[in-house]
Amino acid sequence: MELTEIFQKVELFNGLSISELNLVASICQERHLQRGELITSQGEPGDDLFIVTQGFIEIILEESQKEPRKVVVNLGEGQIVGEMSLVDQGPRSATARAAIDPTTVKVIRRADFESLCEQNGHIGYIVMRNIASDLSFKLRHRNLSERSR
Repeated sequence: MELTEIFQKVELFNGLSISELNLVASICQERHLQRGELITSQGEPGDDLFIVTQGFIEIILEESQKEPRKVVVNLGEGQIVGEMSLVDQGPRSATARAAIDPTTVKVIRRADFESLCEQNGHIGYIVMRNIASDLSFKLRHRNLSERSR
């Protein structure tokens, strides 16, 4: 499957044209991972967005020193991790590692994304709008869940 076909499934890129998806693809680097290999570690500064193009990655939360690590979700083709790195360089909220052999991700570095957005403001607007929409949904869902407890 071509990269732009995978990118058409990525919610972060909803609203981008094929030519804009090709521009995004042009700044991607490919990374091949083996099962158990770390992609990111909880607490480290974030600077990259990862898009799964083959295999699966598992997202792990380390709640505290007393509680063991907990796999909260597995992500497959077309799913992303690290989107907040496009907004800020804050600490990673979870650990991500390859769940199976082989796993391949496309990596978008924040600096490369910012350069692309300077050249094409529409891409930046659409991606940031999608990030804001996703965060709004998650925050609203969290608030509603807390109220129902």
